[in-house]
Amino acid sequence: MKKSFLNFIKGKFLVNDDAFSNWRFIIFLSLLALVMIGSSHTADKKVHRIAALNNKVKELKSERLDLRKQVTQLKMESKITAVMLKKGLVPSETPPQVITIINKEN
Repeated sequence: MKKSFLNFIKGKFLVNDDAFSNWRFIIFLSLLALVMIGSSHTADKKVHRIAALNNKVKELKSERLDLRKQVTQLKMESKITAVMLKKGLVPSETPPQVITIINKEN
């Protein structure tokens, strides 16, 4: 047991007669480790991108609500009247008249 452990530590399994199969297995494990590291990095990049996009969505929703509030306030009759007063236009004192057209052909 002690001798086989020492042979393993010294690396004799890499230079003995059946070393080719050992090298193939080591290369396979190395490639597998590289693939795992690469996929881990790719997954991390995607997670960071998703988090950034979620933050961007929250910001845009907030901006949309602010703009919607501003538009609602601008559409108020009092705001429109104030703007028109600055331009010299005043609201009419008389209400609009409804014009009805009677179709005599029927």
